[in-house]
Amino acid sequence: MKRFVAEDSFWELFPDARIGVVVAHGMKPASQVSEEDAKAIRLALAEANKAADQHLTSNTISENQVVRVWRDAYQKFKTKKGARSSVENILKRVLKGNPVGSINPSVDVYNAVSLKHALPVGGEDIDAMQGDIRLRITEGGDAFRALGDEEDAPTLEGELCYMDDAGAICRCWNWRDGQRTALTDDSEKAFLIIESVDPERADDLQAAIDEMANMVQDKLGAIIFAKEVITKDSPEMVIDE
Repeated sequence: MKRFVAEDSFWELFPDARIGVVVAHGMKPASQVSEEDAKAIRLALAEANKAADQHLTSNTISENQVVRVWRDAYQKFKTKKGARSSVENILKRVLKGNPVGSINPSVDVYNAVSLKHALPVGGEDIDAMQGDIRLRITEGGDAFRALGDEEDAPTLEGELCYMDDAGAICRCWNWRDGQRTALTDDSEKAFLIIESVDPERADDLQAAIDEMANMVQDKLGAIIFAKEVITKDSPEMVIDE
C-alpha cells in the first residue's frame, strides 16, 4: 500500500492550504489513445491557453492575484534562486504569447486544467515511486534530477518538497518535477495534484479536481482510484494498494 501524506512541517507553514488529489489507475498508453480522444485533449489545451487570459489582469506577472499568492507562499520556505510556482511559469508563457504546447496526453490534461483554473497542477508516475509520497520540509541533500537536466541537484535544507523513499519528486513545492517519477507515454498509474493556498478559491479547486478526473477517465480510459482534498484535518490518503 502506498500513501500520500502532507506532514506537520507543511501545515505549520500553510494551515489553510488545500491539495486536490486525483489518483488514476489503468491509464491507456499514449499509443492506445484514440486519435479522436487525443485531438480532444489537444483542443482542450489550446482552449485553456486562451482561457488563461481571464486570470491575467496585469501585464506584470507578479501583480496578478493568482500569481501573487504563490509569490507570497514561496517566501515561507527555502527556495533555489529564481524558483517560481508552476502556475506562474505557464501563465508567463501565455502572457508572452508563447502558449503551452502538447507533450503527451496525460501531461496535456493536467496542463489544460492548470491553465484554465490558474492553479498549480502536477503529475507523477505511481509505479516509479518508492514507498509513500510525503510533502514536507527537507533537511537537505536529498537526491533529485530535474526533467531535462543531466546533473543531479540535491535539495536544500529548509526546502519544501514532495518526497519518496529515494529522494525528492518535485522541488520547491511545485517548481520542478524530477525525471525519476515523471509521467511518460506508458505511465499506467498517475498521482495528479492540484494545489491552492487561497482559501477563497476552494470552489475553483473542486471544479479543477472534478474536471481532471473526468478527463483522465473519459479520454485516457482510467479508473479513478481516489479523488480527495487533503487538508490539515485530513492530511493523508491511500493512492495504491
